Amino acid sequence: MSFWVYILRCADNYYYTGHTDNLEQRIVEHQNGLCGGYTAGRLPIELVFSQECSTRDEALAAEQQIKGWSRKKKEAMMRGDWAEVSRLAKGSDRDGSLAHPSTSSGRTGKK
Repeated sequence: MSFWVYILRCADNYYYTGHTDNLEQRIVEHQNGLCGGYTAGRLPIELVFSQECSTRDEALAAEQQIKGWSRKKKEAMMRGDWAEVSRLAKGSDRDGSLAHPSTSSGRTGKK
């Protein structure tokens, strides 16, 4: 069985990060407002990133790590710009958009 960590872009341009064992089904659930919570009031959503993980614990750990990242760091990861992810991890985020505390909604600041 595979597990996934994923990022959705909501209609209000905020990101939602989650994990699941069935990515296709989870996206359909989000798109139809069946997940409730954060994304239900921010439709439509768009899948902008997903990564397969070998265990649920790995997917959950990745979700929690990503939720703690700044918007710029998330966007660098989505682009596959690992040099920028590394630079931002060292606190070189010069525009002041450092990581915000993680919330259950996965909400990040928009720019």
